Amino acid sequence: MLAVCGGLLATGCATMPDSGEVQVVRGAGAGDSQVRVYAVAPRENAVPDEIVDGFLEAMTSDDPGFATARKYLTRQAAESWKPEQSITVLATAPDREPADRNADPENQGRAYPISGRKVATVDARHAYQPNRPVEYAQAIHVVQEAAANGKDKEWRIDSLPPGLVLGEADFLRNYRSVNKYYFASGEDWLVADPVYIRQRQDPVTRMDPVTQTVKALLEGPTHWLRPAVDSPFPTGTGLKHGVTSLTTDDQSTLKVPLDVKADRFGGEVCRRLAAQLLVTLGDLPSVQVDQVELQDVENNVVCRLGKGQAAEFEAVRETGREETPYFLDEAGRMKALATSGKEAVRPAEVPGPLGKGTVPLGAVAVARGETRAAGVSKDGAALYVSSITTEQEPLPPVLKSAAAPSAASEDRLSQPSWDGRGDLWVADRAPGHRRLFVVPDGTGKRIEVRTPWLTEDTRVESLRVSADGVRIALLITRDGRTTLQIGRIERQDGTDEQVVSVVDLQAAAPRMESVSAVSWAGPSRLVVVGREAGGVQQIRYLQTDGSTSATLVLPGLNGVNAVAAPHKETEPVVAASGNDGIVRLMPGANWQPVVKSGTVPVYPG
Repeated sequence: MLAVCGGLLATGCATMPDSGEVQVVRGAGAGDSQVRVYAVAPRENAVPDEIVDGFLEAMTSDDPGFATARKYLTRQAAESWKPEQSITVLATAPDREPADRNADPENQGRAYPISGRKVATVDARHAYQPNRPVEYAQAIHVVQEAAANGKDKEWRIDSLPPGLVLGEADFLRNYRSVNKYYFASGEDWLVADPVYIRQRQDPVTRMDPVTQTVKALLEGPTHWLRPAVDSPFPTGTGLKHGVTSLTTDDQSTLKVPLDVKADRFGGEVCRRLAAQLLVTLGDLPSVQVDQVELQDVENNVVCRLGKGQAAEFEAVRETGREETPYFLDEAGRMKALATSGKEAVRPAEVPGPLGKGTVPLGAVAVARGETRAAGVSKDGAALYVSSITTEQEPLPPVLKSAAAPSAASEDRLSQPSWDGRGDLWVADRAPGHRRLFVVPDGTGKRIEVRTPWLTEDTRVESLRVSADGVRIALLITRDGRTTLQIGRIERQDGTDEQVVSVVDLQAAAPRMESVSAVSWAGPSRLVVVGREAGGVQQIRYLQTDGSTSATLVLPGLNGVNAVAAPHKETEPVVAASGNDGIVRLMPGANWQPVVKSGTVPVYPG
């Protein structure tokens, strides 16, 4: 199919669906992932307005090397422009304002203000960084340059913003989120590291999505995650020179040629790298990889690894059983839900003190193995740990709040959370004594977590630790506003005990004015309940890097005060609503009531 530009657009790009009639439009609509934009070179004697508009359109295309976009630039600017160095994401396509003809009277150039609302940036390592929408103001400067014939002059851009500048719809049409995987420091399980790659061939590297993903993995973790993870392969390891396409054979085996000698990455190093690749490529819908074969610089096979072998390195391993959600009834007793069937089943009483209501509970968390649980008393004063598979006598609390006896429950212990290591996390919100604690194995000596950001004017409303134990989602109230922050968990062996820190907090939902509930929903995804400024409450999926899509908003539900999501997408999301009690959301369905009265639904974690 040929790209055709009619009289409606003298320069710029034709936006073309993969099928149907050719249409000339401005940019792409949200969710138009199948729309292709083809760059069109500037016409002869194009006026400055056309040059600027054409270049802004050409930046949204898949043109190899952005060769056509460079035709709008002066020869010097075309050589120095590096579209791969960064992406500035605006809420909508950049607005081009009329030129200020007096900005450059000496050179008779013209400066065109470019504006919009910046919502995110993507760096050279493909890491997405969101921000609260802020005003974006840059300029594109055009001058007259001698044409190729040496006689005439043509308007061309000699100064422009760095990298690419795209509206969010064009960004989501051209790029997709992919999880790279690295090993948690000193451990044998993998941690997701989300990045953005091109949906199709990358214009700069000419690599297809599979090859882009492998290259991104070999480049190493994003700057934020790097201090908490390990990469087993030697420094400088990369794809063999000239490789731009990787495809599987008829056995679904992906052969990956590397530019290093076999003696530098053999044995266990090769095996772990192959596991990283297999789990990473499992996130790409365009390819089915059942086995990875790594080759050295001379194309010799160094190792092979299959999906089944790679599964042992995942933070949450497949057990074959369904994940069970739990909740608290009106008496503060822990109950188990059976929610995966077509009809809701009566909740089951949980064995042990937490199910008996020996101490009425206000919050609960279930260990990943589903054999133990932790409960916070209804008054928030004490944290208990107990078996939920066998009967046992009540045990003394593993931790008590430092709050005064007269303190309100919200000024005491938060809801707890278990990480995949079996350690238990909880925040004490006592005024003057606000702390974050981790209890090794849920029974050991508590460790006060180093939290340089937890000042007296900062309050942890709730927390959820990822299964890999490397990241923690925090709802933090400061200056009357509750926001969602993702912190990095770092562990070091101290003289007497392990030193644990939560550092480098990153906003994960900056466009939301307030966030009221959060749950992990897989390796790098969260379910978030919150509202944007002036908007109504929403329940939506977010990546841990803060990126999102309009298609990831869940059906509306009023008065949600808690939400719990499974690790696997095949299980239902469960929520607590002040109006409807405990409700579930099966894949492809709408919310359904499960229990008329109940609070704090949770999945293991």
